[in-house]
Amino acid sequence: MGEKVEAGSYDLSDRQLYRIKHRQCLDVLGRMLDERRFDRPKNLLGLEIELNLAGPDGTPRMMNTEVLRRIASRDFQTELGMFNLEVNIAPHRLGGRVLDQLAEELRTALAYAHRKANEVDAGIVMIGILPTLNREDLVSANLSEDDRYALLNDQMVAARGEHFALDIEGVERLRCSSASIAPEAACTSVQLHLQVTPGKFADVWNAAQSIAAAQVAVGANAPFLFGRELWRESRPPLFLQSTDTRPPELQAQGVRPRSWFGERWISSAYDLFEENVRYFPALIPLCDREDPQRVLDDGGVPQLAELTLHNGTVYRWNRPVYGIADGVPHLRVENRVLPAGPTVTDVIANVAFYYGVVRALAEETRPVWSRLPFETAARNFDTACRHGIEASLEWPRRGRYGGLTRVTAVDLVREELLPLAGAGLDAWGVEPADRDLYLGVIEERCRRRVNGASWQAATYHRALERGLEREAALAATTRRYCELMHAGEPVHTWPVGLPEPALPVR
Repeated sequence: MGEKVEAGSYDLSDRQLYRIKHRQCLDVLGRMLDERRFDRPKNLLGLEIELNLAGPDGTPRMMNTEVLRRIASRDFQTELGMFNLEVNIAPHRLGGRVLDQLAEELRTALAYAHRKANEVDAGIVMIGILPTLNREDLVSANLSEDDRYALLNDQMVAARGEHFALDIEGVERLRCSSASIAPEAACTSVQLHLQVTPGKFADVWNAAQSIAAAQVAVGANAPFLFGRELWRESRPPLFLQSTDTRPPELQAQGVRPRSWFGERWISSAYDLFEENVRYFPALIPLCDREDPQRVLDDGGVPQLAELTLHNGTVYRWNRPVYGIADGVPHLRVENRVLPAGPTVTDVIANVAFYYGVVRALAEETRPVWSRLPFETAARNFDTACRHGIEASLEWPRRGRYGGLTRVTAVDLVREELLPLAGAGLDAWGVEPADRDLYLGVIEERCRRRVNGASWQAATYHRALERGLEREAALAATTRRYCELMHAGEPVHTWPVGLPEPALPVR
């Protein structure tokens, strides 16, 4: 959905033609895979981060158009809500000092954007869900001024045929409804891209699915929505429900939601694109003039426009991506599991953990997914979203007896996954100093049992204990979060609670 699309209406012939073109794209993709038409491995990673705009009081600012005009950089783009931005870091080759390079580029970009936002009494906040958002903020009038967002909203509302129902029960329960997909804009995440060869795609995707729960457990950063304390990582249930085009009757029939963990391990990238065609009707049946079969027959590289547009409206937590760079097609795994923030150091630590573990698991002779039922991986993901750093997960037992055992997420990460991450980063050729620095951040989060979500919740409750009302406590927690986020020390070092001046004078 990053493509420019124009608002419009679609009739039956449009949808029929789109279905035919989409199937042609899938057939051409299958042929390209069979004929090995894809780029050779380049060990390239990509990084995108969705951001919030908030004022000095911690509340959202609906002014991304003005802030983007001042930033004036193609590295920054709109996102769904007027209080959202997205920053894109150029692809880097994995190896050497890449982690420190990413950190420096990200700090520079965010500091610049923050200065520009300050000119209009706003600032950049890197967080999973802004705690001060309320229901009045997340309405269709606050969608970004771009045809693609209005069109996506109109098509999803029409597909559902009624209001979107939000019902999330965590520490507290939130029940409400929305006439638009605007609540989706509350979810701000980090997207990690890894370019892979077709032959390695399945192993990398399966590995990424296997560790999604561990990623969330150590990286959770979204415990609040609409004034309620919910899951430690509330983005997945919110995203699922705010984009759920199924009315209750289709949900009862087992029709799959568009925000989806999946239901099986795969053997090829083709499996995922084929499932997208088979299970999900088109939301935006916009046809391109390209004949992909003729382009391929003539020795060219097809855009596969219908396939890529549709793929952008199926919200897998690990998504397949077909792309073209310098005239050469490639495949990427897009990891969408992580929330934004809390700091640049924390983000890069999450990056190091992901790329390291995925590399190591994808190269195991007896892969973990051969011993971990897919249903268990999906259940682990749900558990980690609910409980964050305190989650307990099911994982294959080491040794010859096999089977599954229940282990705390922090023990799993410290005892098994961090050593794998270190070995994976070594295999990528990452400098040992960078490896140790950033994996050390994950180690300390586990040792102290602290991440962004646990800090937010603890600071909020400390504010309540000191006499602040709920709304004031959330605002004060957000302001303190912003101060510490921009100071830049990783979240496990943050002092819990508010500085004295933030409390009311009695």
